[in-house]
Amino acid sequence: MRNLTLRQLRSIVRIAEEGKIASAAKYLGVTAPAVTLQLQALEEELGTSLFDRTTAGMRPTAAGLAAIDAAHAIEEQLLLLAERIDAIRGVRRGHLRLGVVSTAKYFAPRIIAEFGREFPGLDIDLKVGNRAEIIGALSDHAVDIALMGRPPKNIPVRAQVFGDHPLVIISAPDHPLAGARDISRERIAKERFLVREPGSGTRISLEVFFAPVPSKLENIGSEMGSNETIKQAVMAGLGVAFISAHTIEAEVQAGRLRVLDVEGTPIRRQWFAVSRSDRSPTSAGEAFLTFLSQKGAQYLPLALPLYRRVELPT
Repeated sequence: MRNLTLRQLRSIVRIAEEGKIASAAKYLGVTAPAVTLQLQALEEELGTSLFDRTTAGMRPTAAGLAAIDAAHAIEEQLLLLAERIDAIRGVRRGHLRLGVVSTAKYFAPRIIAEFGREFPGLDIDLKVGNRAEIIGALSDHAVDIALMGRPPKNIPVRAQVFGDHPLVIISAPDHPLAGARDISRERIAKERFLVREPGSGTRISLEVFFAPVPSKLENIGSEMGSNETIKQAVMAGLGVAFISAHTIEAEVQAGRLRVLDVEGTPIRRQWFAVSRSDRSPTSAGEAFLTFLSQKGAQYLPLALPLYRRVELPT
């Protein structure tokens, strides 16, 4: 396998991601025949087919998946080499690939902007997605560090806390419970909840919160795809929601949303910076983690008036 090239490996990675040779070629800035030749040369070198050609697109074979994993590992090593060379040369340059769950997009730009002012020579790529998408990117080595509320358990990671993450129940200002105090868990369970998709951090926390009310878990609420949609629906009076306090600062201050005084809330979670434990951090990654540890909490949105602070079991 001495004749393998980076161009060949990058071609199969892009084919797998795009599903079509033409799309991969467009992304790589070359012609489709050029990508086809790279794939054929690699398959000939390895002595096996790397993709199944289906009507739905190109699907990696077992050998293809192994080759793609190797390609990712090589790219990681090249990135690490570049970072080490920069460190040896004393140049404050580098590249950081940051992933954030959608809830964190409300404060991540502030953190990135301030970090960029301290390290102006670093380039930062930002990927925003739901929890499953960000965990997938971390698993595939597509991001160096992920900001999320719950570290994943199915991949080897190191997790560093950088701030509190309160979760609250909200309603429209004219909701009958908006002025009530000490609302019981059983009472709030009777309300129509607007919830995120299964597997999201807030959805998991809500399910734990309602564990003592099994009937609610059977019909937990209406699913919506984003925090913004949920906030708009709550403001329109379509129901109540369990949501990160960091996503509603502006709406609460403007009087468009109310935080309900429900027993056992706010739920006190934490924000984590998560990176792979089976990979050495780059100098850019180390700098970012140090920055988060020292200053990250101050760039979180202002805390809302919170009635109680409790911990959910992990």
